[in-house]
Amino acid sequence: MIRFDNVSKVFPGGNEGLRNVSFSVEPGEFVFLTGHSGAGKSTLLRLIALLERASRGQVLVDGRNLARVETRDIPAHRRALGMIFQEHHLLARRSAFDNVAVPLWVSGIGPSEIRKRVRAALDKVSLLHKEHAIASTLSSGEQQRVGIARAVVNRPMMLLADEPTGNLDPTLSREIIGLFEQFNRVGVTVVIATHDTEVLRLHPRRTIELREGSVVSGAGES
Repeated sequence: MIRFDNVSKVFPGGNEGLRNVSFSVEPGEFVFLTGHSGAGKSTLLRLIALLERASRGQVLVDGRNLARVETRDIPAHRRALGMIFQEHHLLARRSAFDNVAVPLWVSGIGPSEIRKRVRAALDKVSLLHKEHAIASTLSSGEQQRVGIARAVVNRPMMLLADEPTGNLDPTLSREIIGLFEQFNRVGVTVVIATHDTEVLRLHPRRTIELREGSVVSGAGES
């Protein structure tokens, strides 16, 4: 599903975000990425989502070398995965329904199918009763759930999450990770970047540790 072969990422100015990173994630696996701030977790996720390009080495997703994905094909690549951010990136003045519907509007899906999929996604994260609520009026935990619903509404094969519990209390953190576990149980590959040691303790999974842009443990297949 995901394979990194000696991948490095060098940013303008010479700062090396990743250094000779190699690891693989199997289809249907649930993996945590951990490491201190600046270790390279976010950069790694951004390479998978083609928000950045590798400077050296190969990144393969579902057998496809991402270096060969042309710019015009990047949107289709991103539709095959779901990305969840710590900051939510919601449209503050639009409803929960509208926020979840955005990827479907972009894909040109018809209104009736959009309504069906959006309501199903909101129901999965226990927010169907808030479908008409304006995003800015929702709690932080509810906003994160809307972000997750938006990420899964296109029925992706993979979920990538960058510090999804960073702004949440321990109880909400457990609930959010529990949602990812539910999606994983139906075959979705899940990769979560986190430095939350409590999450790692309560949800033991394979963990890939990064330090200063290099993998220091967990690179082998599970």
